[in-house]
Amino acid sequence: MEVDRADGRTANQLRPLACSRNVLNRAHGSASWSQGDTKVLAAVYGPKAGTKKNENPEKACIEVIWRTKSGQNGKAEKEYEMILKRTLQSICVLTVYPNTTTSIIIQVVHDDGALLPCAVNAACAALTDAGIPLKHLAVAICCCVADGGYVMLDPTMLEEQNMKAFAYLVFPNATMCVLSDAATLVDGEPKEHGVITSVTHGAMAVDEYLLCLERGRAATAKLSDFLRRSLQSQVPSGQLESA
Repeated sequence: MEVDRADGRTANQLRPLACSRNVLNRAHGSASWSQGDTKVLAAVYGPKAGTKKNENPEKACIEVIWRTKSGQNGKAEKEYEMILKRTLQSICVLTVYPNTTTSIIIQVVHDDGALLPCAVNAACAALTDAGIPLKHLAVAICCCVADGGYVMLDPTMLEEQNMKAFAYLVFPNATMCVLSDAATLVDGEPKEHGVITSVTHGAMAVDEYLLCLERGRAATAKLSDFLRRSLQSQVPSGQLESA
C-alpha cells in the first residue's frame, strides 16, 4: 500500500542519519545522533566508585539522566529514563567493574519524532566511545501503525501524533559482540533475531505488532551497518543519507 508522507519518503524509508563521537571534551565518552530533525546528545561519565542505593554492589550500576530543552522533566521523561536504563543494563557487561556507577546523560537537542529510539542509538554510540564493555551493540527504531493497518518507520512528530499506535523497538546487533558464539544464541536462534526492548503506545492488533517487528528488524540492518561504519571510521563521525 502506497503511503503519502509529507517529506516524500516511502513507508519503509528512514530519515537521513548522522552520528558524531567524542563531541564533549569533559565526558569520558560522548556522541550526537540525529534522525532527520530529531537530534540527541549523549554523554558518559564513569565508571565511578560506588553504586546507587538499592543496586547490587557486585555489579556495575547504570544511571540515566534525561534532560529536555526546557529543563523540566515530567512523567514521559521519567519513563524514558527507566526504559533506557533497563535497555543499557541488558547490553553492558556489568561484572567487569563491580561496585561502580556509569552515568549516561541524555540531552534532547530537538524532537521531531522517534525521540526515544534516537536516544538509545546515541547512548550506544557514546558507551562505545567511552570504552564501556558491551555484550553487543544495539539499534532502535520506531514503527507507527495507521488506521488502515499499514506500518510506517521512523515517523516525524506530526506522523506520530496522527497514528493510532506505535512501537519503540530495540534490536541487538550481534555482529559486534564480546561474547562467545554459544552465548550469542538464545534457544538455538541468533540473538539478532530477538528483541531487547519493546514499548508500545496505543492499541494495535497482534498481527499489526508482528508486522512492526518484521519491518523494524529489516530496517535495523541499515541502522546497524551505519552504526558499525561510524564506530570503525578513523574520523569519529559518520553521516548517511536515507536510501
